[in-house]
Amino acid sequence: MNRRKFCKTAVAASVAASFPMLGCSRSEPPVATSANTSIRAISLDGVEIELERAAIKELGDAMTGPVLLSGHPDYDGARKVWNGMHDKHPALIARCQSTDDIRRAVDFARERSLLLAVRGGGHSWPGKSVCDDGLMLDLADMRNVDVDIAAQTAWCQGGALLSHLDDASLAHGLVTTAGVVSHTGVGGFTLGGGFGRLNRKYGLTIDNVLGAEIITADGKVRQVSADNEPDLFWAIRGGGGNFGVVNKFHYQLHPMDRNVLSGMLVWPVAQARDVLEFYAEWSPTLSRELYVGPVMATMPDGTGIIAMEVVYNGDPASGEKELAPLRAIGTMIDDGVKVQDYKVMQTKEDAMTAHGIRSYAKNGMVREFTQALVDDMIDAYIPDPRAAIFTHTAGGAVKDHGERDTAFPHRNAESMIVFFTGWADPAQDEEGKAMCKQWHAALERHTGGYYDNIEQDGDKSVDSNYGPNFARLANIKGQFDAGNLFRMNSNIKPA
Repeated sequence: MNRRKFCKTAVAASVAASFPMLGCSRSEPPVATSANTSIRAISLDGVEIELERAAIKELGDAMTGPVLLSGHPDYDGARKVWNGMHDKHPALIARCQSTDDIRRAVDFARERSLLLAVRGGGHSWPGKSVCDDGLMLDLADMRNVDVDIAAQTAWCQGGALLSHLDDASLAHGLVTTAGVVSHTGVGGFTLGGGFGRLNRKYGLTIDNVLGAEIITADGKVRQVSADNEPDLFWAIRGGGGNFGVVNKFHYQLHPMDRNVLSGMLVWPVAQARDVLEFYAEWSPTLSRELYVGPVMATMPDGTGIIAMEVVYNGDPASGEKELAPLRAIGTMIDDGVKVQDYKVMQTKEDAMTAHGIRSYAKNGMVREFTQALVDDMIDAYIPDPRAAIFTHTAGGAVKDHGERDTAFPHRNAESMIVFFTGWADPAQDEEGKAMCKQWHAALERHTGGYYDNIEQDGDKSVDSNYGPNFARLANIKGQFDAGNLFRMNSNIKPA
């Protein structure tokens, strides 16, 4: 449609009234450098404010990457995040391409008390990597991973995905703990703790963070490590995005043969009691090389299953021997465990959790697989293809660190249970959320605390969830972000 004709329509008039920076009198796409009027926005306190044309243009001129406004052809793509339930419209999207870009965007938001959301991979389950009427600081163009083969370390930019980290490391026979969906961003994943299929051997992802470059609320670029800014380094290992924008992570890597014994063991759900009761007794005896996690789900054809995710990070013959007792339980529908590329398991859940899915999730940390937990898992099972229970097995090297050694406090948990629901039709939103809450409520008495990266309602009990670490986190928050600029997260309010 001709742009002048478009601007004459009632729809365009309505849109232009809400977003005056569309500027229908010009032909160029709406970006900050061509701003011709002020724009409505929202402050940190939820009050409507006005961003001056000159200030918007100044930001656009200073940035290497573009600052997109509503109406730009790239705007809708940039504002979309993984979870389709969150359809928000920022006033500005700053597509950062450098450390200086991040610093300028942070300064712009702080100086105007402008609501700020930080998007790494855009995989925030509660949708906190995007906001309405604020500034979305987008790291999607900052995805480089540089591997130092001799030192067995990697520097990874904050916009990279787990697949980028895995691919760059595995190419050199190296690896670190990464999550279970490869299109997850490294940023939020790492800052929250970092569960993965190698954590029993190598610890959580935060246990493999050697340092980071972070831009704090004052606009300063800080290099943090155990020796430099140790309090801030402690806080970003489990304290989430409360303390700044991490531009780069420095990870410890470990030698690994990428061809590992791995796959899924699947039984009919009718055999869930036999499988889970055996797992409850057997799992505490496992070696650190063996990761086994139960799954309860319903296939698209209505078949209910109890399954086990398996990754053995060691000699396959030893893994076969250790796995044999589990394989002897019941009569399996499928045994897909074999020696195969580690990336097969690392990408197995990508399709089920594809971008645009509408999803709601809750979780809880479990210290022990008890008989009562097994009973409730079976009784609470929901036979619906839109719902599933997953577990992230911990123990092993995760427990090598005390609950106060990093900000992440749940070191004594043997497992984390994730209650997942996913669907495509917006009309099913309330039903999908209700299913998840129902399943979680039935098992909540067996859990203590939760994992911030997944929990939808984490803001309601963030203080108790951090337990003995909360006071220190609040003090560090007060030191580095007294104005609570970084509040789009499971927010720790500054002391």
